[in-house]
Amino acid sequence: MNYIRLKTGLQADHLQNRMIYNPEVMELHLVEDDLYEPERIVQCIQWLKSKGVRVYLHHPMTYKGQYLDIISSNQEIRDHYDWSCKVLAAICQQEEIKCVIHCHYVSSESTDYRDPAKRKETGQRMEQVLRICDQSFLWEDTIRGIFSAENPFLLSEIVAPLHLPLNIDISHSFIALKGDNSKLQAHLEKYSPYAKYFHVVDSMGIIHDSLPLGEGRINWTMVKPYVKDTDFIFEIDLSFSNHCDCTPMIRSADYFNKIKEIQRNSLS
Repeated sequence: MNYIRLKTGLQADHLQNRMIYNPEVMELHLVEDDLYEPERIVQCIQWLKSKGVRVYLHHPMTYKGQYLDIISSNQEIRDHYDWSCKVLAAICQQEEIKCVIHCHYVSSESTDYRDPAKRKETGQRMEQVLRICDQSFLWEDTIRGIFSAENPFLLSEIVAPLHLPLNIDISHSFIALKGDNSKLQAHLEKYSPYAKYFHVVDSMGIIHDSLPLGEGRINWTMVKPYVKDTDFIFEIDLSFSNHCDCTPMIRSADYFNKIKEIQRNSLS
């Protein structure tokens, strides 16, 4: 089967479960504690690469239980954000891989895209991270706020001026666009030139539900031409198995393989 592209933690049982399926791509979803043992991250990357797997990292989502936000009012969170970027950039440069990063989450502070001062500050802080390393990070959208598809200023004020390489999460964009497939297509038409990577995951378009392909409302026949020639993973919720059993991702790969493609229609 083609497109075996999976998400995992560093736990041995998670890795063993994924390797049964001979993955092409693996994204290592890191947590805060992983950053304090960078050699363990490197060992995992090198082992996967020795098996012919293309590896991506995912920046930890939280610090001391709080979601990260690049413009957090908590200086300790800002400092940790910058420190963690330096740690991961060093690993990415050494191993010649990329790391997915969020500038904020829906549960953090950067949720009001209507505030021009916050939009400006977000762009300035992202520039600071790019000065740490402008080659290592792929910026992921969220479901609401400044760095989401609901922000009409995102492309003109942040993505285009900074020439940002993106990780587009299809479900995040769909939710931010209120479950509208026509708006999702228009969004992909505008943003896919900046996309270097995707999270492929279904959704009903209301909440962050992370469904297997075919169980939500996303029009995958429309989406597939935008993502099929780019690296991606199936980022499906695996909480039912404590994130160990990846079979919903494998079912999603099977679904994706069976989608009959249609010619991509330009909306420009």
